[in-house]
Amino acid sequence: MKKHFNSFALLASVAATMATVGAGTALFAAPQSIAQSTSQSVAYGFEEVGDTEIFFREAGDPSNPALVLLHGFPHSSHQYRELIPLLSEDYYLIAPDYPGFGASDFPSRDEYAYTFDNIAETVDTFLEQKGVDEYSLVIQDYGAPVGLRIATQHPERVQSIITQNGNLYEAGLNEAAWSPIMQLWEEGRGQNAELEANIAKNVFSLEGLRWQYTHGTRNPDAILPDNWILDHERLSRPGQHEVQLDLFYDYRSNVAMYPEWQAYLRNEQPPVLVVWGKNDAFFPAAGAEAFKRDVEDLDFNLLDTGHFALEEDAQLIARKIRAFLTARGID
Repeated sequence: MKKHFNSFALLASVAATMATVGAGTALFAAPQSIAQSTSQSVAYGFEEVGDTEIFFREAGDPSNPALVLLHGFPHSSHQYRELIPLLSEDYYLIAPDYPGFGASDFPSRDEYAYTFDNIAETVDTFLEQKGVDEYSLVIQDYGAPVGLRIATQHPERVQSIITQNGNLYEAGLNEAAWSPIMQLWEEGRGQNAELEANIAKNVFSLEGLRWQYTHGTRNPDAILPDNWILDHERLSRPGQHEVQLDLFYDYRSNVAMYPEWQAYLRNEQPPVLVVWGKNDAFFPAAGAEAFKRDVEDLDFNLLDTGHFALEEDAQLIARKIRAFLTARGID
């Protein structure tokens, strides 16, 4: 029988033990069926997609308009823990963890190809199996290339797009921050061991992860440490660095698809809500501004925060989402 990770129990355990224990290796059993959490009717469970168990959070009445929340690197659906209950009274929200992330299965590289094409296919199949066939996409970081692959394949299913630092434009790539990964694109995966070791050291360390959550925030000391503690535990599993470097290398495929996704915006004209942390070191505000070129129905908002804007502005973003959807009759 496969073992699963209950992310709620894991979060509490990791936070309590990480200071005295090294990289966590304990496995936490989770029920196959959906289990109710204590957080305002948020539920969580697993869905088998092919050979992979996908963990998900969901809340709200499935007969209400659906919001599909797609997470970024290095986190999971945990990043939507505050947003989901804020909107669950009027919307149906569902947030899966990608393979290798959060509490979803972590198949080996021999068993699962860690590319954005494959992750998008897994998420698309997950939504079909769950019967979610019309929705607004909430995209952040990795959620953008995953979500736009799905949107371009099924444009009739997408009612709107809500982007929180989900980039689709070269202008939104900060070359200074991306330069080591861009060098990886040029040299090839597995060709420069020193470069890959330095990326892993700088990005996957506990301090490097903490920086990603706190950089550009108004009050760094108020950001929940469980975020980077949980991420570090997940990234410390054997084989994780190789998987994440595979995805860093494959990110070049996303940049190559930017023109296709921009054409989708121009041709399909989905309403777009931009709620963008303007102090993001990876995806600066120029990426948000670029949506103005292609989208006619655009609700544009720059927020004085960093990459994970929900950590400081969940209440504000929830209000923006509710107003945006209501104004467009998605209610």
